[in-house]
Amino acid sequence: MTKDERVAYYKELNQKVIPGQIVCAGSSLMELFPVEKFIQEDKIPVTLYNRGICGYVTEELLEHIDTCILDLQPSRLFINIGTNDLSNPDESIEQMIANYDRILSLVQEKFPDVEIYMMAYYPGNYEAAIEEIKPCLRIRTNEKINEANEAVKVLEQRHHARYIDINAPLKDAQGNLKAEYTVEGMHITEEGYRSIFPDFLKYVTEPKWA
Repeated sequence: MTKDERVAYYKELNQKVIPGQIVCAGSSLMELFPVEKFIQEDKIPVTLYNRGICGYVTEELLEHIDTCILDLQPSRLFINIGTNDLSNPDESIEQMIANYDRILSLVQEKFPDVEIYMMAYYPGNYEAAIEEIKPCLRIRTNEKINEANEAVKVLEQRHHARYIDINAPLKDAQGNLKAEYTVEGMHITEEGYRSIFPDFLKYVTEPKWA
């Protein structure tokens, strides 16, 4: 599906959702996380909707924030957005964070009690990458990802949200995405996602914040 087709598809799905549930939003690294499948397979008694869209940058999530987040009236939101911004050499981390900040503000303005979890960006693996991906990873380095993660932590304090890092099972000794867990150096295999699902689930099922 194209991005527009995905938005249209989500708009249709949103007509049938149960308001006030758990929502995931972001780019491909969120869309490709088969969290709904894992929840069904493991018979976890929660309702979760994944509204990630491949290729999305923060500006696009801002543009379609109603479809991806607000229309679902989330009680708990998991968000992973910004890695595609980091792949743009003409966009600074500060610009990306400004958009991220605006996304969080819009969500909290409409739903003051929503519990927001900002997920740490996943690392890549340049050495394991196919040739078509290497130019992107020369820009979106793991050093840049780590810098962006530190910037996201500032938003945690500003918005009384939670920054969560569940990436340890994905990393090799050098802090790269494990070669056996990557599709092409950037995206994650289902086995890789399965390795972080137990830690993700802890946040999904933890009691409501005090």
